[in-house]
Amino acid sequence: MFYMWDMPIGMGWWTACGGLWMLIFWGGLIALIIWGIMRLTRRSDSAPKHDPLDVAKGRYARGEISREEFEQIKNDLS
Repeated sequence: MFYMWDMPIGMGWWTACGGLWMLIFWGGLIALIIWGIMRLTRRSDSAPKHDPLDVAKGRYARGEISREEFEQIKNDLS
């Protein structure tokens, strides 16, 4: 039996191909949504972690502490 444009009733391999493309589309969309949620909710591990001696060096460089205070901090941390 044929329809108006002489197409057979069943679509044959087109049905399987369409199902595969639908699976790829929805799988990709779900993966994209999960990736986006994970990216937005992930904690930032890129925050710089400062060593106490580095903090003291920075304070000394900015003039917040004197040389004696810096040497005392350095000796206490060693």
